[in-house]
Amino acid sequence: MNRRIALLAPLVSLALAFPAQAEKISLAAISKYLNSLTTAEAEFTQVNADGSIATGRIFIKRPGRVRFEYAPPDRNLVLASGGQVAIFDGKSNQPPEQYPLKRTPLNLILADKIDLTRAKMVVGHRENGNKTVVRAQDPQHPEYGSIEMVFTANPVELRQWIITDDAGSQTTMILGDMTKGRDYKPSTFSIEIATQRRK
Repeated sequence: MNRRIALLAPLVSLALAFPAQAEKISLAAISKYLNSLTTAEAEFTQVNADGSIATGRIFIKRPGRVRFEYAPPDRNLVLASGGQVAIFDGKSNQPPEQYPLKRTPLNLILADKIDLTRAKMVVGHRENGNKTVVRAQDPQHPEYGSIEMVFTANPVELRQWIITDDAGSQTTMILGDMTKGRDYKPSTFSIEIATQRRK
């Protein structure tokens, strides 16, 4: 379980070098931004809890769908759809490991309606240079772990997140520039189709 969530949790803070100080972005503004993020894709760099690094491309279609496509020669693949997360091991022909999306902190940014002002959801909200850092967890299930998101302003943009799993292991994901508004075929996020293609 821990290894699986760590895979989802992609990058230790590779510092994004931005000058100047900026005002902290409000939780309402961040919620509005995340709710507007219907589809997006970006290059990513993932730093795992053991210090290993992977790269690839992420595809997001809210609510509830994401695809982490790792760069060759890595054949790992992580998909979320239909309320499930599936982790495909690139070195195995076995079916993917699956577990409920709601049990991962990533669910907090893939939810249909995001409201970071909900009681006990945000457990940290601070300014760090010209970045705003928000740490959130499931108010009903803090034991599922947390996600720490890093945003820049003008316009608001998600740059990085760090997921801490239920055992305290951290995985950091650093995002490149996002492309928004593209449409994706349902097969992009289909766990069943990906399973068939890997047999």
